[in-house]
Amino acid sequence: MRFAGSFVALATPFEPGGGVDAAALRRLVRAQARAGTAGLVPCGSTGEAATLTHDEYRRVITLTLEESRGELPVVAGVSTNATAKAVELAREAESLGADALLVLAPYYNKPTQEGLREHFRAVARNTRLPVVVYNIPGRTAVNLLPRTLLRIAAECPNVVAVKEASGSLDQVSEIIAGAPRGFAVLSGDDSLTVPMMAVGATGVISVVANVAPRQTAAMCAAALAGDFGKARALHRKLFPLIKALFVETNPIPVKAALELMGLARGRPRLPLTPLQPVHRALLRRELKACGLL
Repeated sequence: MRFAGSFVALATPFEPGGGVDAAALRRLVRAQARAGTAGLVPCGSTGEAATLTHDEYRRVITLTLEESRGELPVVAGVSTNATAKAVELAREAESLGADALLVLAPYYNKPTQEGLREHFRAVARNTRLPVVVYNIPGRTAVNLLPRTLLRIAAECPNVVAVKEASGSLDQVSEIIAGAPRGFAVLSGDDSLTVPMMAVGATGVISVVANVAPRQTAAMCAAALAGDFGKARALHRKLFPLIKALFVETNPIPVKAALELMGLARGRPRLPLTPLQPVHRALLRRELKACGLL
């Protein structure tokens, strides 16, 4: 599969009683399919994977696969700080029919670079699926350095991309300069998608695409076509909304946005709490400015 364009970091809607809202999740998937999104990424940070039970994890992936109907690739999140558990989840996602895996760098443990290398090698060698490495040091407390990532990519042919959320264009440039042929760099920060694509990234795994999928897809398509005038214009229009979507911890604001748009209930799962009223007013204003309300 081709890792280019706008992939959505899919939110997981919950019912008032706290379980996964299957009907709302199906609506979100269908909306993405209609909007030109390149792929679906369930059970990531935005999907609140850290609070899903094992059965819920399986259900979210299964529902996403069923509703995508083969129209969009499904990149299942594998988010755990234990390598053996990551291998188990990777095998399970593969058995459910996922098209690829988004594998998070282990959090809390703070492994060394060699530990990170061994973690990703173990996961990659226990699945036939393409693996997208997920580097987000703001959440994991450890930064997967370019030299380590490039060693992993050289040693594991099915490690084919990285979701890079270090916030460093220097790091992105170093990865792109040394990456093997066909290796994709995807933005993990919506506000940096166009700058990253300007230096060679091929797309984004996006939070804002939950609420503005057409605009995010169009922005990525313009950048991929080399039309950075159009890409910049779309970036500038989306930028205030992007900032509003991160005014509190993701996915608190994006779930509130989905509720304001009538697409899904907005309550996240504890320990995350609903968006503060002052921020809800800001979010409503930016959604209106983008023509989404």
